Amino acid sequence: VQLQASGGGLVQPGGSLKLSCAASGSIFAINRMAWYRQVSGKQGELVARITSAGNTNYPDSVKGRFTISRDNAKNTVYLQMNSLKPEDTAVYYCNAEIRPYRGSTGYSSYWGQGTLVTVSS
Repeated sequence: VQLQASGGGLVQPGGSLKLSCAASGSIFAINRMAWYRQVSGKQGELVARITSAGNTNYPDSVKGRFTISRDNAKNTVYLQMNSLKPEDTAVYYCNAEIRPYRGSTGYSSYWGQGTLVTVSS
């Protein structure tokens, strides 16, 4: 199983970016999918999470600005980021809880490679 993230880049404050993360390989089912971010030297934080049923949760720092969504047919999770601030600058990682085979017991956690988002004028 692999997770491939894309969509990062440089954006001005107040701008928008949309991140994508596609899961591939042996996938029987995907439970929760999420985005985390990390600034060098600081602990990583959860940015957004979405369940298989489409329920979402966000920390206060991004609530109202970021929207997580998923396309189950494409095994892909998205993060739409609006009204970006310099403090949103970080490496963003996608995460998914995946059951690789029908006979697998439970879900395992997989991570994407990270995509850099820089918010600066």
